[in-house]
Amino acid sequence: MFGKHLKIVEQIAIVFLFAVVIPMTISGFIINNINQHSMRYQLRESAVLIANMVSDEIDFFNMTVNSNLEHIAFSLKYLPTKEAKNAYLKSSVEKIPDCEKLEIVYSDKKLEDIHQVNKQARKATIPVKISENIYLVATYKLDAVKDELFRSLQDDKRQIYVLTNDGTLIAEHNFTTEAYNKTISLLPKKLKKDKPIIFGDVKNQPLVYVSKDEPKITIIVNTTEKVTKKAITNNSWKIILSCLFATFTIILVIGLYTYYLYINIRQLFKGIIAISKGNYERQIRLLTTAFTPHEIIFLAFEFNRMATEIHKSYIQLKKNNVELKQLNEFRSNLIDTVSHELRTPLTSIQGYTTRLMRQDIVIDEETRQKSLRIIKEQSERLKRLIEDLLTIPDIEGMRLRTNNEQVWLPEILEEARVLIKNKAKKEIIFNLNEEFPLVQGDKDRLVQVFVNLLENASKYASEDSKIIVDTQILKEKVKIFVKNDCEVIPPDKLNKLFEKFIRLDDNTTRTTRGTGLGLFIVKGLVEAMGGEITLHSDENCGFCVEVSLKLVVSEVLK
Repeated sequence: MFGKHLKIVEQIAIVFLFAVVIPMTISGFIINNINQHSMRYQLRESAVLIANMVSDEIDFFNMTVNSNLEHIAFSLKYLPTKEAKNAYLKSSVEKIPDCEKLEIVYSDKKLEDIHQVNKQARKATIPVKISENIYLVATYKLDAVKDELFRSLQDDKRQIYVLTNDGTLIAEHNFTTEAYNKTISLLPKKLKKDKPIIFGDVKNQPLVYVSKDEPKITIIVNTTEKVTKKAITNNSWKIILSCLFATFTIILVIGLYTYYLYINIRQLFKGIIAISKGNYERQIRLLTTAFTPHEIIFLAFEFNRMATEIHKSYIQLKKNNVELKQLNEFRSNLIDTVSHELRTPLTSIQGYTTRLMRQDIVIDEETRQKSLRIIKEQSERLKRLIEDLLTIPDIEGMRLRTNNEQVWLPEILEEARVLIKNKAKKEIIFNLNEEFPLVQGDKDRLVQVFVNLLENASKYASEDSKIIVDTQILKEKVKIFVKNDCEVIPPDKLNKLFEKFIRLDDNTTRTTRGTGLGLFIVKGLVEAMGGEITLHSDENCGFCVEVSLKLVVSEVLK
């Protein structure tokens, strides 16, 4: 009915062949080829490096020996007798490392004879000319020289040969006769001087020579088959074995995956059939292990959760309705605030501006000044309202920034007393002394805080009552209490006064002016400066706002 379709196992086998076996084989060949090229390059570079190291060691040895011999030859010129010269040479031999003999030769023939004798005895002959046909000749032990040359290469498996220009081998490292003869047979007839040259016909076994004129020697570095095997062949086998191991591991993992996949898919089939027959209480129980696919677990989880999804959607819908209601209430409050708080000052500004602009009446100076003062007051009222509205997003988004510094609180309170609109002429009493400690805060923001608190206290205080500001100095902070006499505010209403557009009077009566944003903004400003604010209301104080600010560090230390 559905036609011929491949089973999951068959599909996985095909995918495994094209996605794993073939790419793994190709990758193995590519990686092995890259590894061979890389190791071949490293072998060549390391052979060149070793040749240069040996060349530098020979140059250093030759320079040191010549310097010592020239110093001895110079000293011999000032010794008057042959006996004194021989005694000086004898004492010098003991001071020069690896030097076997020092002697003065008076002819070129004698020098050649000494050289031939030393050559047969595998010793190095180093002459320094004193004058015409007179030489100071030093005889060195080649074994000691060889140990000095190859001391830093003891663990290196390459073969190194040092030959004179006539082909005599004077020093060697890891020497074998067969490899030496083969290497010499591949050495070019004409040698380039003073730089490493790679030669030979086996690309995985580079040969390097350095031919020098001073001293007249040739250094040969032979990369043996053993070195090549360790660097290239062994690594190639490691790559092949790694690919095979990875392939078998993938086969094992895919086998386990297929097994658990098949079992769990059957569980899904059974669950779907049960639901189709009306068994809505059927739950899918999977065999979960590390090889169980996440998608199968997710499907089973979603399947089991279907029965409760409608209820959760209903809960979410109710939550969204509450949020929409709050948003609508915020919009209504904002419109109500703007309509009440902006209309009055704008009407006053417009009316008094129109009066001042009239040409048909004469306005005396007192009336003119009064009109301008009212326009200024209403403009400042509009400015404060707009600043309050613009501060709301910063407070809600935790983006409000304050410039905290050392502030003297009595000065802040006096400035706030001057700025508030105390139309009820309430008496404001500050209970703090001149030696009040410095606090941490933003001066302008603190003025804004106490202007709001004092205006709020003045608006809602009972007639003929006083506004009292008390303070309490603690160990690391100071508390400021702004109190006014009024009816006790119920706890449920007191807890809401920090919210936006919340007022003590009813929205329909509007017995006092205000936006209902004052305490919300004050709380945001105080907390932005690292302080705290709480509200209290009881029969003793009526309404009390408690503000806590941090003391300056120096004040705390006192």
